[in-house]
Amino acid sequence: MPIAEISIVPVGTPSPSISSYITACYKTLGEGTGLKHDLTPMSTIVEGDLDSILGAVKKMHQVPFHEGLDRVVTTITIDDRRDKHVSMEQSVQAVTQDLH
Repeated sequence: MPIAEISIVPVGTPSPSISSYITACYKTLGEGTGLKHDLTPMSTIVEGDLDSILGAVKKMHQVPFHEGLDRVVTTITIDDRRDKHVSMEQSVQAVTQDLH
C-alpha cells in the first residue's frame, strides 16, 4: 500500500507563522478521505490507495488559496512497494528494531 509524505508551504503569509494554514490543510484528511495519516514536525505522512492519496493532496494544496494566499508550494514523496504490503508502522519498526 502506498505511503506518501506531503509537505505544504504557504508563501506570502502575513506573518512568519504558518501553523493555521497547516492546521486547515491537515483537517482535510479527516474529512472523508479514509486515509491513515500522521502529522510530523515537517510534513504529513499518509497511507492508502494512490488515487485517494493524490485526491487528498489536491484538496490540501487548495486550502491556502481558499484562505486568500496567492502561492503554495507542495512537495510529495510516494513510496509504493508492490512486492509486499508495508504499513507506516512497519516501515518505522524496520528501522527502530535495528537500533536495539
